[in-house]
Amino acid sequence: MQFDTWFGVPRKKIPWYPKIDSAKCIGCGLCVAICGRNVYSYDFADRKSVVIRPYNCLVGCTTCSNLCPSGAIEFPDIGIVKEAIREYGIFKVVKEILKERVEEFVKNAEKYGKD
Repeated sequence: MQFDTWFGVPRKKIPWYPKIDSAKCIGCGLCVAICGRNVYSYDFADRKSVVIRPYNCLVGCTTCSNLCPSGAIEFPDIGIVKEAIREYGIFKVVKEILKERVEEFVKNAEKYGKD
């Protein structure tokens, strides 16, 4: 599936996903609308957002929590992500990606300037 891995690591090995405190949730639906990975849905009966696909969440992303007007969305400590980066050798994978895309980056630097 589309979000089954994160830099080659099975996504379910990294416990990074949002939780909603329903007592704080005001039902605005902003998290549902802004999440491009369909982590959320909306319960029209309770008028609250709900997490339905937790492992679709991009590891390290906290945009929904940062924008939640009532502070109802929480994530685990960022240390989980940092540990996963170390444990699974993510920097090696990132360096390979950068090597593969070096020509693209050079072209963009030439096209758009180095500012």
